[in-house]
Amino acid sequence: MKVVATERAPKALGPYSQGYIHNGIFYSAGQIPINPETDQIESDTIEGQTEQVCKNIAAVLEAAGSSYDKVIKTTCFLADMGDFAAFNEVYAKYFTSKPARSCVAVKTLPKNVKCEVELIAAAE
Repeated sequence: MKVVATERAPKALGPYSQGYIHNGIFYSAGQIPINPETDQIESDTIEGQTEQVCKNIAAVLEAAGSSYDKVIKTTCFLADMGDFAAFNEVYAKYFTSKPARSCVAVKTLPKNVKCEVELIAAAE
């Protein structure tokens, strides 16, 4: 197994890694909308937070030797299903290969953000 880590995505908030590669498959930790340059959540909107999550995903995918077109499955967590349509609009700009996906509402996300996305992708 190979640990994936990059300074271009937020550091782990706890005892976990940004991701792992095992047998050519990348498993990411959930990405939340923290800007790694400022260590802050810079938007209050679901659209802005989803954009930052997708930028963070791009960084960990690149660090894993992968890309958006190699994503197999995502799991999306929303703090409010009322944000589903707006989340999807931003998500669709990045996940153009339409990987398999689950999307669930949760009571609370870390740092009280509006969304989090984890994924599985082909890698190196």
